[in-house]
Amino acid sequence: MSQFSQHNFKGQKAVVRVDFNVPLNEQREITDDTRMQAAAPTIKKILADGGAVILMSHLGRPKDGPSEKYSLRHLVNRLIKLLDGATVKFAEDCIGETAETAAANLQMGEVLLLENLRFHKEEEKGDKAFAEKLAKLGDIYVNDAFGTAHRAHASTAVIAEFFPKDKKMFGLLMEAETASAEKVLHSAEKPFTAILGGAKVSDKILIIENLMTKANNIIIGGGMAYTFLKAQGKEIGNSLVENDKLDLANELLAKAKSLGVQLLIPEDSIAADKFAADANTQEVSNDNIPAGWMGLDIGQKSIAAFSEVIANSKTILWNGPMGVFEMPAFQNGTKAIADAIVKATEKGAFSLVGGGDSVAAVNQFGLADKVSYVSTGGGAMLEFFEGKELPGIAAVRK
Repeated sequence: MSQFSQHNFKGQKAVVRVDFNVPLNEQREITDDTRMQAAAPTIKKILADGGAVILMSHLGRPKDGPSEKYSLRHLVNRLIKLLDGATVKFAEDCIGETAETAAANLQMGEVLLLENLRFHKEEEKGDKAFAEKLAKLGDIYVNDAFGTAHRAHASTAVIAEFFPKDKKMFGLLMEAETASAEKVLHSAEKPFTAILGGAKVSDKILIIENLMTKANNIIIGGGMAYTFLKAQGKEIGNSLVENDKLDLANELLAKAKSLGVQLLIPEDSIAADKFAADANTQEVSNDNIPAGWMGLDIGQKSIAAFSEVIANSKTILWNGPMGVFEMPAFQNGTKAIADAIVKATEKGAFSLVGGGDSVAAVNQFGLADKVSYVSTGGGAMLEFFEGKELPGIAAVRK
């Protein structure tokens, strides 16, 4: 059992770092509460034990201190609902007299939501004095914010210094995130296939390089595939390309070959005559995309080849879509890959989906509960698979 599950929070006030950076519309209504839902089990466990919870989070990127637009006050009603009607109080600030009084008066079984941490510049600077003020609010520190684990901010990394080893721990979400990611990176059952999409090779260089020594197959899709294709001398029309990364693409192809890793590049595309939902489309070979046309999704041959590799895999990591899946005309490739991952999972493969767009895709297609694990941390998961130590994880483990 985990440290968190074993701990009894009765009579304790837990300062819990959550990732409540949720999207709000113009009316300040939450349009997607996935991240709040993900943190609910941790909060409920502390309350059920007879403890109290002090929640801290950031929201958005406020530039000039406090602003109504980025206030966490907008989240209170949804939080009450997610916590089955628990008492949720709100503090107008996250430090100082306001926060200290609210925390001191908090009764067991109640929740206190602090105002946006980023209303103070010290949060992102990792300021020690600011972290100490946050630490003073509770008896125990719980980090349940995997989405910000790659940031060395006051509330994610520095605050842990003010708690002894038995008084700092991961919440249930953070435990599940790290366990899933570590399983894939350090103890993946073979064959291990990584599926990487997205617009730019430059965003994924480090993850491709790090996975070369771990994966048996690396499937490349999305816009970045065209940089690899052009590097091999193919005509790619008006497709997205990073011309300054052509040599790098060839180096990655050569490295994969020398390591015996199968690096799969799409062999055909759904091409469009403009970047628009109503564009004219045609299925073309990637050897020769017509001038003026751009590849916006993978074609049937690529789908078949990729699906076969996925079907024979025991561990699957998916980060990034195969095309512009937000437009119906170019979502077929991403949906087919998602379906292939679901089928492999049903046959016993372990599948981890992470990175904003892949998560959006499995949610859009209603497949989130049919893969092994869906990560809530886009940037954090990317850096984890690049082989970097994440400050938010390291601070709790010290």
